[in-house]
Amino acid sequence: METPDTPANEFERLFALHRAHLLDTAPDRRFDDITDRAQRSFAVQTVLVSLVDENRQWFLSRQGLEATETERCISFCGHAILSDEMLLVPDTHRDPRFRDNPLVTGDPFIRFYAGQPVREPTGFRVGTLCLIDPKPRTLSSQEQELLASLAAEVESVIALRQQE
Repeated sequence: METPDTPANEFERLFALHRAHLLDTAPDRRFDDITDRAQRSFAVQTVLVSLVDENRQWFLSRQGLEATETERCISFCGHAILSDEMLLVPDTHRDPRFRDNPLVTGDPFIRFYAGQPVREPTGFRVGTLCLIDPKPRTLSSQEQELLASLAAEVESVIALRQQE
């Protein structure tokens, strides 16, 4: 298993994440509507809005998963926030970064992962909108565009919350 690298701007990124006041908050219907729409659109088992904190990833919204957080060191989203590009893993069993990850070898038995980085209003990547499924698959270019569009909606709701 490959643990995620730490972004070069980690101190500033974490400051921005905490300044956004999103961690450990009550459910917000606006985020849940987006994850629900994504789950139905992509027909996947799990959809998350995941925020990557110092030692954990915490789920701001979740569909199809009971857990509210996992350790950052085993997170897929920790890898996804390292780039502006979507992280697409069609089959975790074929990817040396993830094939022996406990989230692959144990519950929830991730085989497919797609994570689109999500930014807070000042531009730091604080998490992802991600799709997870126990079966391998891929996304068409249209589906990738849809996931990016839904992630942009998440970013808009984050910005609105900061104005409230």
